[in-house]
Amino acid sequence: MKTSKKMFAGALAGVLAVSLAACGKSDSDGSSSSPAASNPGSGASPSASAPASEPAKENITITFQNIYPDPTDPKYKMLHKLVDQYQADHPNIKIELDSLNTDQQKLKLKTQAASKEVPDITIVNPAAQMQPFVDADLFEPLNAMVEQNGLKDTFQPGLLDAYTFNGNLYALPDGNNIAVVYYNKSLFQQAGIANPPATFEELVADVKTLKSKGITPLAIGEKDSWTGSFLFMNILLRTNNGPGFLKDVLAGTKKFDDPAFLDAVNAFQDLVQAGAFQEGATSFDYNAGENLFKTGKSAMYFMGSWATGGIETSDVGKDNNVGVFKFPTVGGKGNPDEFMLAPGSAFAVSKNSKHKQETLDFLNWFMLNYPKEIFELKGAVGIGQKVEGDFKAAGYSQMAIDVLNMFTQVKGGDLAFDNTMNPGTAQAHLTSIQNLFVSKKDAKDVAKEHQDAFDENYKK
Repeated sequence: MKTSKKMFAGALAGVLAVSLAACGKSDSDGSSSSPAASNPGSGASPSASAPASEPAKENITITFQNIYPDPTDPKYKMLHKLVDQYQADHPNIKIELDSLNTDQQKLKLKTQAASKEVPDITIVNPAAQMQPFVDADLFEPLNAMVEQNGLKDTFQPGLLDAYTFNGNLYALPDGNNIAVVYYNKSLFQQAGIANPPATFEELVADVKTLKSKGITPLAIGEKDSWTGSFLFMNILLRTNNGPGFLKDVLAGTKKFDDPAFLDAVNAFQDLVQAGAFQEGATSFDYNAGENLFKTGKSAMYFMGSWATGGIETSDVGKDNNVGVFKFPTVGGKGNPDEFMLAPGSAFAVSKNSKHKQETLDFLNWFMLNYPKEIFELKGAVGIGQKVEGDFKAAGYSQMAIDVLNMFTQVKGGDLAFDNTMNPGTAQAHLTSIQNLFVSKKDAKDVAKEHQDAFDENYKK
């Protein structure tokens, strides 16, 4: 099976060289890939231009599962705008949205996949997370569809490889991101902190200072357990003094009792024990955790750059109040220009869709129009397609421009744990790290939990 573990670094090099003026051309002429469909970009409904003798088209419903449930987020607004437009231009087609947070969607899709009742369009994550669905033959190959209307050329070079197995492309990504730390300048000032931390030790000290002032240092939505894992993996990227720890475990050259992993567990627990996160962090889902930062109730937020748009347009983002910094060195180890890399969640089409051609036509049109619409809504930082437009001239904040600059500085990095390891090992990891928010554990015990899960799930 072809996954993103080895080749994604090469893809990212091409992908993150996007200039602030945004290179490339995004084809958003709105044309549908179906020969019989009208041009949605024309604004005319299909029936308006059809001959009077043409029989009425069948009324159909396309189910569209997505992870854009937050009405304040640019992606939510983009989704609803495009869906409304497509339905207006195609009166016989209804797009039924099922908008869920990330973990809800993952759980629901697993249940649907077990009964082979996958929505017409659903969301999957790349590489290891996606592979079981591909192995179960649940998704329609998109090789032919992506060639229509120039759609393939809108994606950043190499990105689609992360969603390709045995030569077949099975999903189209909404983004290509790096992990950063956003911070609230006014809360830093209120706590007497002049600059963002340059080392992990400074970060822990800042956490204690903020806590002493009654300010929640770091917001997190750890009910969705991938969020804590994402942070932990950035610490491991540093304590390992570079990328590749999980790759080495898979190759058999390292085990989880390696000093780099033990150091990462201890550093992560230093943050927790310093009071970095809000009370009851494991009861906050992703959106609730993010909203703490977006409403000015926490000083920092560690997340993928996909969060930039929502923060940009939130109350906390007004008046240049939000800054951003790279995750710092840990114990003097690591390079801040090496990031957690996150090829985005992606849209896949059910192989058993009752309206497969109409679904493929809609997804083709949707992805062609995605870059232009999300750019206008100030949510285009970190999308997986080329953007035509000048971010600064379009009114994007300095924070957004700073994130874009970080993309050009990437020297490598790691993928998330659950994008690298098989689902059984990944779930054990997610549970193990989530438990650290509740109680402190010996790092060797955490390592043993991981090694036992790995050995069990990778039996030969």
